[in-house]
Order: sequence, then C-alpha cells, then structure tokens
Amino acid sequence: MEKMWAGRFEKSLDKTADDFNSSLSFDCKMYKQDILGSIAHATMLSACNVISENESQILIDGLESILSDIENGTLKFDTGAEDIHMFVEAELTKRVGDVGKKLHTARSRNDQVATDFKMYVKDELSSVKTLLLNLIKVVVEKAEENVETIMPGYTHLQRAQPISFAQHLLAYANMFKRDVSRIDDAYARMNYLPLGSSALAGTTYPINRNLTAEKLGFTSYTANSIDGVSDRDFAVDALSALSLIMTHLSRFSEEVILWTSWEFKFLELSDEFSTGSSIMPQKKNSDMAELVRGKTGRVYGDLMAMLTILKGLPLAYNKDMQEDKECVFDAFDTVKACLEVFAPMLATSKVLKENMLLASKKGFINATDCADYLTKKGVPFRTAYKITGTIVGDLIKQNKVLEDLTIEEFKAYSNVFESDVFEAIDLVTCVNKRNSQGGTGFSEVKKQRNDFKTFYQK
Repeated sequence: MEKMWAGRFEKSLDKTADDFNSSLSFDCKMYKQDILGSIAHATMLSACNVISENESQILIDGLESILSDIENGTLKFDTGAEDIHMFVEAELTKRVGDVGKKLHTARSRNDQVATDFKMYVKDELSSVKTLLLNLIKVVVEKAEENVETIMPGYTHLQRAQPISFAQHLLAYANMFKRDVSRIDDAYARMNYLPLGSSALAGTTYPINRNLTAEKLGFTSYTANSIDGVSDRDFAVDALSALSLIMTHLSRFSEEVILWTSWEFKFLELSDEFSTGSSIMPQKKNSDMAELVRGKTGRVYGDLMAMLTILKGLPLAYNKDMQEDKECVFDAFDTVKACLEVFAPMLATSKVLKENMLLASKKGFINATDCADYLTKKGVPFRTAYKITGTIVGDLIKQNKVLEDLTIEEFKAYSNVFESDVFEAIDLVTCVNKRNSQGGTGFSEVKKQRNDFKTFYQK
C-alpha cells in the first residue's frame, strides 16, 4: 500500500522500519471510533460548505459500508497499512474514488488519533462502569443475606471486634462506589473533542467544531489546538481509575483466598469458580481470586508505562504517543475480565456462618465491650482496660473465654460486675448496639444496604 506521505520521499521505507513503525496490529481496535469520527467530520465539512452535500453523502455511505463489512467479517485489515486511519481512508478511496481523498480535509492524523483514542477510552469506561454497578449489586445482595451473620473483624490480621458480615461486604461496596465516581469524573474531564486541532495549529478551513462535538457526543471542543493533539491526561485518568479498581478487587480477592482456606473456612466457592490440583486430590483452589490479585500488578504496570511515555515529551505530537494505546487496551481488557469473573464468583459462593460465629467466640473480640461495660458503670477507662486485660490474660492460660466465667469469678476482678455483664458481652449485643452512623449494628447496616440499592438502581 502506498504511503499517504509518499510524495516527499524518493525511497521506499525499509521493510524492518515499516514493520517497526506500523500500529495497525493493535490500533485496529479503534476501527469503529475512527469510522464514526470520520462520518461526523464529513457531515461537518458539508455543513460548512467545505465539500458538497453530495460528496459528504458519498463519503458517509462508503464509511458505513466499511464499518458493516469489518463487523460482519467480510473486510480484513490490510497489514500493509500503517495504521487504522490510513487503512480506512485507503479502503474508502478504493470504494468511492477520488471523493474519498477529500475526507482528510481540515484534519490531521494528530487530531484524528487523539479523537479516536478518546472516544475509545470513553466507550470502555462506560463498559467498566456497567460491570462495576453489577458487582456492587452482587455485593449488596450478598450483604442482604448476611446482615445478622456475625464474624470477627480484624486489625493487623488479628481478631479485633465482632461485626456483621454484611458490614464487611459493604465496605467493599463503598470502595467500588468511589470507583464509579472516579470513572464519572474522568469521563467528564475528557469529554472535549480534539478534532479540529489539525496537526497542532488549527486549520484555515471554516469548520464548526461544536457541530462535530455534538455529533460525537462530546460536551464541547478542546480550547487549545496544541493541547488538543498533545493531551493524554485522559488516558492517565482512565488508567489511574482502573488501577484503583484493581486495588480494591485485589484486596477483596486476598480476603476471599484467606476465607476459603482451611485455617479460616468462612467461605466456600462454587466448583464453577474453583480449580483442583494435578497431584493432590483434596485441593480446591480459589484460582480466580488469585488471578485477579496477580493481574493487579499488570494494570499498575500499564499506568506506569503511560506516565513514563509522557514524562519527557515536548509539545506537540510525537511518535512516542503511538505507544500509549497498547497499555490502555491491555488495562481495559484485564479489568473487564476480572470484573466479569469476580461478580459471579462472589454471587455463587456459600457463606459458612457457623464457622464465622465460632471464630468470633474464640478471639476475645468482646473484650472491648467488657471494658466499656465497666466504664459505663463509672470505672475510669484505663482502669477498666487494665481489669479486662488481666481477665483475658488469665483466661488464655486456662483456655477459656469471657462467656465461661461465672458472675462470682467476674466479681473477683471487680465488684462493679453484675449479672447484666453477660448480656453486655454477648456477641449479638456487641454487634447490634454499635448503631452509630456507619456502624455495624443491624439496623444501621440495613440503612447502608438500602442506600446502595438506590445507587445501583439509578
């Protein structure tokens, strides 16, 4: 295929250099955005009398036929094309003749690729948002089933205080809710059209960038033509949001991995989302969660790659920017794959409530409530803390828990103890009385759950 810039050169590009320079193998992912952007551009050129209405319609019909043929598989990408933009333009000219050569009037590949890429990122962010909302729905439904399921809450991976399992799940729902808001923020920031910036300085043609922006669903156009072709902040914003999504998925995965181990046995994954061992017949591995945890580093790497590409670039466009796409494509593919497997993995999992309750009884996680009991009876908190700590230390030596003590044994540590201490240290009471806003009490957890239902049903 003849290069579009061949007129300036006497010699053909070296084959090795040509292969090195080509981006079609990966930027063909943006074929739809490229064609839709060109259709909007052709419409605008006609509206501004840069080309005739008839010429515009010929271009649009040709572009629509190319899009249809790519999507139904009858048109294959020409590996001789330098990139997706040149492939589409060459194919268009082949189909409609010299009118096809008018499509590139008043634009450059610099603003064209920035537009295609931004449209692609917008589309993919919308897809990720849909998957996130579905995951939030799954988490909330699982929480709804487990409002009164008591488990140990942990700090430093040590049993700390009893909590509702629903409260623990809703903590992740809050993380994913923030992820949705970050996607919305990034989308709003990037929703400005680069097309019309041309190579870097704008164009002498009487174009209407607002019209093109409206056709392509942008809020408006980029205010500075140099920034229009140079900006890749939108890609960094997207990768940053994707990286945090993976952070949250990875933390959740780590807990799933712990909970499904024999040491915890709080959760059992469905056979559909587990694997076995090639040598140990008893094994049931949480490989999906492990892969999500592992793939997190891959998305972090994509973000660092993008930041490194951009850090030393002078204005305006530089060929380095060709390297911006594969890391973004990879990050979106990875995050979508993780969300698609994580939601059903969680939805089909079985919560082992009795094991959670048994673990809660063995960890002295009602010790804080015992100290609070004394404090509410007038004992200074530090004194109450020391009394309770002494009781716990003694019981550990005796392999007992607080609930094993008689009232007489309690009184041996402090005369303040009365029979109502047993209600105060009951695990259900310990959880249910924490009804401060955002707390783990059953009524408060139900409020949190209901707030999320409103959120994902919007």
